[in-house]
Amino acid sequence: MTTNPRRNTGFLLGFLLIALVLAGGVSYFADSNPDGLDHATLQGCEVRETPEGEELLGDCIARNAQDHKLADSPFADYAVNGDEGLSGVAGVLGVVVTLVLAGGLFWVLRKRPAKQ
Repeated sequence: MTTNPRRNTGFLLGFLLIALVLAGGVSYFADSNPDGLDHATLQGCEVRETPEGEELLGDCIARNAQDHKLADSPFADYAVNGDEGLSGVAGVLGVVVTLVLAGGLFWVLRKRPAKQ
């Protein structure tokens, strides 16, 4: 069975275009606080705003939480350098990085013709 390389290229380019449009455009319409885990860990606590930041009152799992080691990284919290207005850029860069890494992995692990 043979495949048409032109058809495969068209499919891959279409897939890339759709992924980039979704990551770059639709992400601006997404919920700014999508993390259900945060909501669940705050059950039983009251969040109070203070001049130093948020303070948790009560008994909940979130009181034991610590910042992740990469919390200050350039792409933390679905944004670029903390700018929530750049969430689409972060999404596009995420798609590109994922496709490059996956493509490289598939290229390295591809089935090669047997040498004769």
